[in-house]
Amino acid sequence: MDGFKLLYWHWLVFGMLLMLLELVVPSFTIFWFGLGGLVVGLLLLLVDISLTWQIFLWIVASSGFALFWFKVLKPKMTDRTTAGIAREAVLGETAMVIGKPKGDRRGELRFAVPMLGSETWSFICSADVEVGERVIVREVSGNTMIVESMQRGSTNNERED
Repeated sequence: MDGFKLLYWHWLVFGMLLMLLELVVPSFTIFWFGLGGLVVGLLLLLVDISLTWQIFLWIVASSGFALFWFKVLKPKMTDRTTAGIAREAVLGETAMVIGKPKGDRRGELRFAVPMLGSETWSFICSADVEVGERVIVREVSGNTMIVESMQRGSTNNERED
C-alpha cells in the first residue's frame, strides 16, 4: 500500500479555503496561511517534494508572509492623522503660520501632525502674525481655525472691569 501523497491541487484548495475562511474570521492572519498553501501548491506543480518538506515549506512561507504583514506592511498602513477626532481635541493645539492674512484673505497655518484630516488650515487671528510664527487654536469655525499668537498673546481674553 502506497503512503498518502498530497498533490498540488490539494494545497491550492487548502490555501483557498483558508483565505475564504478569513471572510468568516476577520483576524487577517488566516489569510497568510492560505497564501502559504498556495505557494506550496504552485511549487509542487513545478517540483516533486516529500510530504515533510511540503509541510515545512508551508510553515516557512506562512510565517514569512505573516511576519512581513505585521512588521512591514501593517505599520505603514496605520493612520497617524487625527482625522475623526472631536473638534474639542484640536483646541489648544499649536501650529505654524505659513501664509500671512492679507486684507479679506485668511491666513494659512500648518500642524506638525494632521488635524481633523488635514495638516494645513485657513485661520483668523485678531492680532497681526508673521510667517513662521507659532499660534494656538482657540476655536474651530467651519473650515477655519480661530487662533491667537503664542508670542504676543491675545487681548480678547482680557476683561476690563
